[in-house]
Amino acid sequence: VQLQASGGGLVQAGGSLRLACAASGGTFTSYTVGWFRQPPGKEREGVAVFRWSGGSTYYRDSVKGRFTISRDNAQTTMYLQMDNLKPEDTAVYYCAVGRPALSAMWSDKMYYYWGQGTLVTVSS
Repeated sequence: VQLQASGGGLVQAGGSLRLACAASGGTFTSYTVGWFRQPPGKEREGVAVFRWSGGSTYYRDSVKGRFTISRDNAQTTMYLQMDNLKPEDTAVYYCAVGRPALSAMWSDKMYYYWGQGTLVTVSS
């Protein structure tokens, strides 16, 4: 599966962006999909996870209520809707797929296909 992330850009604080992750050579069916981000000078961190088994979604505390992960009906595109953006959301955002155990879903080491990253910059 190849992943293509898109939708990043420059936005003012309080604004919104929707990131997309398109799959080719396969679908997201049966995979866990994670959105990760790497802020400037910091480690990569998990932001949101969609587990195909059960369709459960999970978010890091700092984005709960502001970010929403979703999929399209064709199961070939995942989205990350980001609302009420803050300057601390500035990062390169990546989508990834894998089959991590529930306890390991925030570990980027458990994902084996990655998109190329899309830059989100939030100005204050």
